[in-house]
Amino acid sequence: MSQHKLTQRETKFIQESLGVDYQICDIRLREGEYQHTLAKGIASFQLELRFPDVKDIIRRLYGEEKSDDIQFVRKIQTILKKMEKSNVARILPKKKPWELQRYALSSFKFEDIDRNRVNLATDQQMKRTQNLLDQIMSKQETLTTRPTMNKIKIFTLAFIVVVASAAILWNVTQPSINPFVFIIALSFAAICSLALGKMLTKIGI
Repeated sequence: MSQHKLTQRETKFIQESLGVDYQICDIRLREGEYQHTLAKGIASFQLELRFPDVKDIIRRLYGEEKSDDIQFVRKIQTILKKMEKSNVARILPKKKPWELQRYALSSFKFEDIDRNRVNLATDQQMKRTQNLLDQIMSKQETLTTRPTMNKIKIFTLAFIVVVASAAILWNVTQPSINPFVFIIALSFAAICSLALGKMLTKIGI
């Protein structure tokens, strides 16, 4: 299962939908009707940490041929708009102006206008999605933290090299050279220079 890199807003949408317990809506979500089928289709994408546009939904539910039927696409878009107004679906902002709008569910559990409770995913499916989301967020946090830690290490090593080099220069300009200070400073300068070189090479600087 592959996912694109989730934005903070997309991550928030999924977390909220997983945490809501029976969202109240003012439309019917009776099995076999378009609203229920479309909600179920969006749920299947969202459980994979994906947000489908109208053609993605149609392809999965009705086949490739139907996704090219302009009248059918417009009909589904009208129903999705109604679902959005009824707080079942959410419309995500477009990443690019020419892209189709993408959809997300406000919850995986609803209480519809007839007071029927509708589950669009099992507890096990939602738990698996939450675990997958946690893993991705952890990786993203690591990728965000790593550059900052590298900068701190580089700055620290460079600072030690400068201080050690200054100590060596100061020592050799004195009337009598202190061998202990000279050896210690030279060792620090050499070790930190090598470590700094390796780190800069590793991160491609």
